[in-house]
Amino acid sequence: MLESPFYTQGLHFSCTRCSVCCRYEPGFVFLSLQDLQALAAALKMSHNGFMETYCRWIPLGEGVQRLSLKENARFDCVFWKDGCSVYEARPLQCRTFPFWSSNLLSEDAWKTAGRSCPGVGQGRVYDTGHIEDCLKQEKANRAVTRREN
Repeated sequence: MLESPFYTQGLHFSCTRCSVCCRYEPGFVFLSLQDLQALAAALKMSHNGFMETYCRWIPLGEGVQRLSLKENARFDCVFWKDGCSVYEARPLQCRTFPFWSSNLLSEDAWKTAGRSCPGVGQGRVYDTGHIEDCLKQEKANRAVTRREN
């Protein structure tokens, strides 16, 4: 018999707008093709122009790279300017935080996410339907990858 996920009663989350998820520490905001299209359109740029200006390729090993937004020298997201400057077109990874598969592996993983995000475990309850929808979106909108040259 399959065990039910720990979040069957839902999970509390309320964004405190602290920007910790957008700033201060190195990280990756991986982009799906849909993200790339939405961001390029919002900034009225070509895909290639957007990628050259705002993206970098992250080596994953075995000759594979994944597309990510750049960060500035302080490790802030390239689009963070007293808040998200592309909020309406922000990537799926940003829209679904903290309901990522890596944070939902176990209750301990969820609590670990809460150590860096003060909104995890606080505020409104997101039901299982919302959480599962975030997971489905994550799975359906995989990040753009390429083989290294």
